[in-house]
Amino acid sequence: MKSDTIAAISTGMTQAGIGIVRVSGPEAIPVVSRIFKGRKSLEDALSYTLSHGMIEKDGVSYDEVVVSVFRAPHSYTGEDTVEINCHGGLFVTRKILSLVVSEGTRLAEPGEFTKRAFLNGRMDLSKAESVMTVISSGNDFALRAGVAGLKGKIETEIRAIRNVLLDEISRIEAALDDPEHYDLTGYGETLDRITGEIETKMEDLLRRSENGSILREGIRTAIAGRPNAGKSSLLNLLSGFEKSIVTEIPGTTRDIVEETVRLGELTLLLMDTAGIRETLDPVEKIGVDRARNAVSEADLVLYLVDGTAGKTAEDEENLDSLPPEKTVILYNKSDALDEETRQRILETGGLLFSCKTEEGLKTLEQIVTDRFLAGEISFNETVILTSERQIALLREALEEVREVRNGIRDGVSEEFLSADLLSAYTSLGKIIGEAVGDDVADRIFEKFCMGK
Repeated sequence: MKSDTIAAISTGMTQAGIGIVRVSGPEAIPVVSRIFKGRKSLEDALSYTLSHGMIEKDGVSYDEVVVSVFRAPHSYTGEDTVEINCHGGLFVTRKILSLVVSEGTRLAEPGEFTKRAFLNGRMDLSKAESVMTVISSGNDFALRAGVAGLKGKIETEIRAIRNVLLDEISRIEAALDDPEHYDLTGYGETLDRITGEIETKMEDLLRRSENGSILREGIRTAIAGRPNAGKSSLLNLLSGFEKSIVTEIPGTTRDIVEETVRLGELTLLLMDTAGIRETLDPVEKIGVDRARNAVSEADLVLYLVDGTAGKTAEDEENLDSLPPEKTVILYNKSDALDEETRQRILETGGLLFSCKTEEGLKTLEQIVTDRFLAGEISFNETVILTSERQIALLREALEEVREVRNGIRDGVSEEFLSADLLSAYTSLGKIIGEAVGDDVADRIFEKFCMGK
């Protein structure tokens, strides 16, 4: 591991009230001491203390600051760390960073502070990745999933499974090395029961994590329907501004228009699609084909029916091709319907909706929330894996556990069962950072922002 001293701006690169320049490494305190003038030297500062003073060099003062000192090993990185809290102007923050670098530090790589925390044993890899989940969170679910990871809940769950696997590996290896004192007669039945319990736990975790990734990253939502049903109006309503062109002319939307919006506590990745209908217009036909592709790949489809025209044969044909479990039908333009028509739609279980008056918007929010937050996925600290890397490794481990159970049924020798158990143990270890090569660690941390 590199043992030099690094520095970076840890706050956003915009005008703000406060900016933070973070310095970490063996020379962090001496470096900042050379440009900091306060009542006492930073060299004498205790850990977790603040010092008020000026940043100065060669007789020139640059800013009034508050400096935080965190001494190793009780810091974020596990190294001596200093944070210079200055005024948040872009120029002054960059100027202070340049002064720090001129005193013998180098600019940190993206994510290098957190990488050092991982390499110094301050956090496991799942906790490090949860840092990025918190930073990039766009909704409450993503935030809480990240916080659960920061609290070590992923590591705890993974280590519990690994410990069981390790016990069985040890038992088999002991019997293979010393068959006179360790008898494996009837052990296959015991191992099958134990790995069956592990398989169930891993399947539950995988299901929660796969469902959770949709909520964390956003629900891919296609707005579909016949031309002029109000799809672009719905996108504009949910996004809060005129994202799509709205006219009385059918077929205005020719391409996919995308926008990320909040619906209650959920994030929707909205796709406004071309009206789905048979057409001879070659340009519109391309839009219709793209609309059908977007609908097929979506997690949720909001299908708009023009309430003033009623559900047509074309609507029925379109809806027949959509999975009902991911489709919500909105009878739009409810503000223009008479009471008899409204009642008839309600009797069929339809949702009255108006992009003009916002009728039905709260009901739609509740329907989508119930559909995606039903059961075990909820806004609590339920453990879910927070990255696709982790989910892929869990899938690998699950398949290896299944191989063990298949091997037991096929009567393979304990030596091969032990090898499969070890493979599952290793795959799970990679989730929390054990047996992870430098290339993998580099790839994970390069996705972090600078200064973190």
